[in-house]
Amino acid sequence: MSESIVVSLRVKLIASAVLACATGLLLAFTGLLWFGSSEVQQSVVTDYWLYLLLFTSAILLAVAISYIGTRSLASSLMALEVGLLNFKDNDFSVSIPVSGDKQLQALANLFNESAQTLRKERQYIYQRELLLDKVIQSSPNVMLLLDDKQRVIYANDAARHLFHDGLRIEGMSLSELLEGASQELVSALENPKDGLFSFSSDTDGNDAETWHLSRGQFLLNGQFHHLVLLKQMTRELNRQEVAVWKKVIRIISHELNNSVAPIASMVNSGRMITKELNDPKLKLIFDTIEDRTSHLSQFIFNYARFAKLPLPQKLPVDWQSLTQQLKQHYQFELLGELPKIQVSFDLIQMEQVFLNLLKNAHESGSESDKISLEIREINQGGSNQGICIEVKDEGLGMSADVLQQALLPFYSTKQSGTGLGLPLCREIIEAHDGRISLHNRDDKGLCVSLWLPYA
Repeated sequence: MSESIVVSLRVKLIASAVLACATGLLLAFTGLLWFGSSEVQQSVVTDYWLYLLLFTSAILLAVAISYIGTRSLASSLMALEVGLLNFKDNDFSVSIPVSGDKQLQALANLFNESAQTLRKERQYIYQRELLLDKVIQSSPNVMLLLDDKQRVIYANDAARHLFHDGLRIEGMSLSELLEGASQELVSALENPKDGLFSFSSDTDGNDAETWHLSRGQFLLNGQFHHLVLLKQMTRELNRQEVAVWKKVIRIISHELNNSVAPIASMVNSGRMITKELNDPKLKLIFDTIEDRTSHLSQFIFNYARFAKLPLPQKLPVDWQSLTQQLKQHYQFELLGELPKIQVSFDLIQMEQVFLNLLKNAHESGSESDKISLEIREINQGGSNQGICIEVKDEGLGMSADVLQQALLPFYSTKQSGTGLGLPLCREIIEAHDGRISLHNRDDKGLCVSLWLPYA
């Protein structure tokens, strides 16, 4: 259809040229008959075939000249039309040849410049879409895009793992997606309002997670789309809780230090004043006060260390030297081979973590030769590549209630415990962008698992 339009335009141009030529010849022939002499008129009548031959030759010549003259125009228009059809199909890679007269060349140059600009714009949009998709797919937040019929149009990787074990969920309805999900999650997604909710990620209900649900709606291509965002708030809430505890500890430590220091000074002054009396009762009183103030100072120091944990100073660590140094403090069995790759972390802080965990393992009721330490590499791809460290014992383990609160500050099941050992370990591990988890072993005992990233 488009090619016929170009052909018909060319035919019209040739026909117009031929018609103009024929009209001119006819006017000339008519003027010759009307205004010519009788001899000329007699010659036209006698030699009409000669004039007819001249007329036909002129028409044919006009056709040939018009055909040749419009050839470049036809090819330029055909190329321009093909290029515009490619534009219509969102293909901006085509460019047309620059030929013909100046106007056709200017038109071709304008087309090619427009195609180049559109190519750059499309490449920029494509790269931006790739970047946006990469960010969305890598986000830990769950993202679902639904149409008006509550069917999934788009979902990121976190949504696929939460709802369908990592399998593709595009095209599924929301009701199909929620089959087998926890009742709390189903109720939250069926509620049209935003808010916080909690549900357990395991069948025992021990690992409760807090999530924030937010919704959005927008119009695209004449159809409403619904955006559902789920953000896990458990770690953020834990951080805020620890931050509040740290602030309380700093305030209490400051006030106690302001009281303990004058008491210690007054004890020394009392000793000097009553030195000549040599009264055993006074000495006992001063020794008791001094002992309790010293104990209180040490108590304050331990809590202040948790509240003022410095940023880790990461340096390459030799696993062999580290394990040998740990064995000088606590007995344990080293399982497997040490990692070949070198990891950087704050040696002083991580030593504190190892010592705390080994100390807890020895106090768990486990036999010393049943306590083990394993350090191995994890190279499964994705974002979980790093070092896994496990401290295992065969003690009494922990109940479900203790497991839920073991990482919270001030919580301790020991009569003389401060409740800061495991929380301090968690603070150090998270400062190294790692994770800590506790779970009872299948037979007996506890396993504390640490994960540290390579970077």
